[in-house]
Amino acid sequence: MVIPLFNEEESLRELHQQLRASVSRMNLRYEFIFVDDGSTDRSFQVLRDLKRMDKHVKIIRFRRNYGKSAALSVGFEKAQGAIVITMDADLQDDPAEIPSLKRRLEEGFDLVSGWKKKRRDPLSKTIPSRFFNFVTGLLTGIRIHDFNCGLKAYRREVVKTVKLYGELHRYVPVLAHWDGFKVGEMVVQHRARRYGRSKFGIGRFWHGFLDLLTALFTTRYLRRPLHLFGVWGLVAVSVGLVIDSWLAVEWYLGLTSLGNRPLFLGGILCIIVGIQFISIGLLGEMISKTQASGPEYQIRDFIK
Repeated sequence: MVIPLFNEEESLRELHQQLRASVSRMNLRYEFIFVDDGSTDRSFQVLRDLKRMDKHVKIIRFRRNYGKSAALSVGFEKAQGAIVITMDADLQDDPAEIPSLKRRLEEGFDLVSGWKKKRRDPLSKTIPSRFFNFVTGLLTGIRIHDFNCGLKAYRREVVKTVKLYGELHRYVPVLAHWDGFKVGEMVVQHRARRYGRSKFGIGRFWHGFLDLLTALFTTRYLRRPLHLFGVWGLVAVSVGLVIDSWLAVEWYLGLTSLGNRPLFLGGILCIIVGIQFISIGLLGEMISKTQASGPEYQIRDFIK
């Protein structure tokens, strides 16, 4: 278990009890890795008390708040289990779902993401979240309903392969899918918040869309930037050529004057912008080729 947290002192003891009750029934070796993301309350003291009571508890404490991606990244690095399960520390995720997530993995998935089908959140969070998930699914081609659910189950090779930074924790299913892993989802229970308040505001959705662009570019187009910039460049050049060709024919036939047609300048602008986009793509290809550090593929099996 990898549990990132920030100022959750009130929920940690109860969460630990529920985790032990759920995992102990599975008759497996386990560890609880709590990542304290620079909490300013008594969260760390509570974790130390839990550590003295339970040898399965491990604590990582940041010097300051670095964000959930950093917390998950270091938790993934330290995790030793064949299966890694993540959840938030605010008690809105139900530890009783852990056995079901494990069984779902055993069906052949590498990553199983929770789907909070019935959310216990206000409309100010649920409506933007649904729009965000719809757009993300549309742009990435991954048909899951809840990308940002903290309750997920992973096979070890996933957490050791996917690299998180910035705020890319929202897109772990996307990153895993593009690395060749099989991604699924499962409906999970979502409980109302009992302690404290949410650490995320409306600004996270704007940041989320910017991070989506980062995820798209650094996975799909990192080694082929011309495929991104070149396509839009060709579109812009084509639009500009069509506009200016049409106006040039009208001018040749004496039907119009180019001096008083702003559309003619707009066509020239499209051509210039398109050429710039293509040039950026070509420069990106040159940089990618010279800076290539190794293969960008993942080997699943090697049988001699």
